[in-house]
Amino acid sequence: MLLHLLLAIFIGGSMGLLGHAKKQGKIEKPRVTKRFIYLGFLEEMIIGTVAAVLVVASSDTESIFRVVFLSILAGYGGERIMQRVEFVRRVERQTELPVETNQEQESNKKNDAI
Repeated sequence: MLLHLLLAIFIGGSMGLLGHAKKQGKIEKPRVTKRFIYLGFLEEMIIGTVAAVLVVASSDTESIFRVVFLSILAGYGGERIMQRVEFVRRVERQTELPVETNQEQESNKKNDAI
């Protein structure tokens, strides 16, 4: 399992770097401005690495080929994976809120009637 995670870290980071180069058209170095620290290509490498490790760890696979395949997909699409997870969380929050407000409105109507 340790070999699988190390392989996922290496491949995910490499694919994050390639994804950054494709998206930006060049490899941007990290830089510091007055208000912000821009990580450049390191940001994409970190996201690709984290996504690849999460996918490989959650898949519980024994095949090296499958680990490589999942790491390539997760590393290249790491930012998209993170965006989808955040999107699903937002949708779940929005669907929960109206149910609570409807229950509150019903209890208020009952209290007003008494």
